[in-house]
Amino acid sequence: MSVEKIHTLVVGAGQAGVAMSEHLSRNGVDYIVLERGRIAERWRSMRWDSLVANGPAWHDRFPGMDFPGHPDAFVPKDGVADYFEAYAEMHKAPIRCGVEVTKVERLEERLGFRVETSDGMIEALNVVAATGPFQSPSIPPIVPADAGVTQMHSSEYRNPSQLADGAVLVVGAGSSGVQIAEELMLSGRTVYLSVGSHDRPPRAYRGRDFVWWLGVLGKWDAQAQAAGSEHVTIAVSGAHGGKTIDFRRLAAQGMVLVGMTGAYRDGSLSFADDLARNLDRGDQNYLSLLDEADAFVARNGLDLPHEPDARILGPEVNCVTNSVRELSLRDAGVTTIIWATGFVSDYSWLKVNAFDEAGRPKHQRGVSAEKGIYFLGLPWLSGRGSSFIWGVWHDAKHVADHIVIQDNYLAYAPKC
Repeated sequence: MSVEKIHTLVVGAGQAGVAMSEHLSRNGVDYIVLERGRIAERWRSMRWDSLVANGPAWHDRFPGMDFPGHPDAFVPKDGVADYFEAYAEMHKAPIRCGVEVTKVERLEERLGFRVETSDGMIEALNVVAATGPFQSPSIPPIVPADAGVTQMHSSEYRNPSQLADGAVLVVGAGSSGVQIAEELMLSGRTVYLSVGSHDRPPRAYRGRDFVWWLGVLGKWDAQAQAAGSEHVTIAVSGAHGGKTIDFRRLAAQGMVLVGMTGAYRDGSLSFADDLARNLDRGDQNYLSLLDEADAFVARNGLDLPHEPDARILGPEVNCVTNSVRELSLRDAGVTTIIWATGFVSDYSWLKVNAFDEAGRPKHQRGVSAEKGIYFLGLPWLSGRGSSFIWGVWHDAKHVADHIVIQDNYLAYAPKC
């Protein structure tokens, strides 16, 4: 059986793989990108119909291409996927779609890796795992499959008409969970939303989007998450033209908020007594950013409009002051549970010494503990911006430059 040989193999053609292809091309590296689906497949097939990007078009993009349309718009999911496809075409990226990588293992007694794919065998000096964080949907084992209620992960949700008649419980109040819950409520459903600990930035303040504020306040430059915030979700949305998420406002409109989802027993779910505390923490995060923004404006003499109404929080509502601690799914008419509970990584195909005891990648800015293995597209890979389109572009540049530096070391030979 013939074996194809390549300098660098990139696995995945989402935003990370497409960004990596540009920098490898610029560096003159011989490479290919393998994608088991289509370019930006997850944007096309693992998102709900009405999803838009969480950041405005002027910000959430690669430096080499603008999104079509208004720069302050929030681009629909298919528009984002089309953007990456056009970007790959612009750089003539050697992307092979419909090819799955099934195993990567180190070659014996020489540099490089043996890569098994659905289209044959490849040997590569370097392998870049650009599969990102959204690999395997994570559903907590709380409600048994035979509980008489449909359960799905948020990645399976498409639109309200997909669901059976009845009320819906959405578990998880990050960006995905709250947007899905609001869409279902506006469609006329009774919606219960389980709210955990979260950060709640303003969508915009004093005429500037929150991504601008994070930039001028230096918050994108954070190199590591604050201790204890690793599992805190961010409640921000570009839906409906972009607006600040206010859980109390949603409750006043009819959504029933509950605390963290606990145990299931005899057809009922219990919820923690933490709803008011979680909302208060989100409010504190929100108000602290307004304080920092106001101080920045005053310190630098910026002519930005005052916005005192931004400090008016939503009304107190009964579901917060008298939160539901136990819910009979049958009595409440709940026919569907949507788990907006994130994803877990799946690197079972990567048989190398690049992981810690918990199976997490061991790396510094994407350069792994296993020589020749690189990671790209992970949250906080180099900093807070790594999860964003523009952030992964800069991470990819660092990884591509490191590959070239290593080539230079290997090519060195002392002169006699």
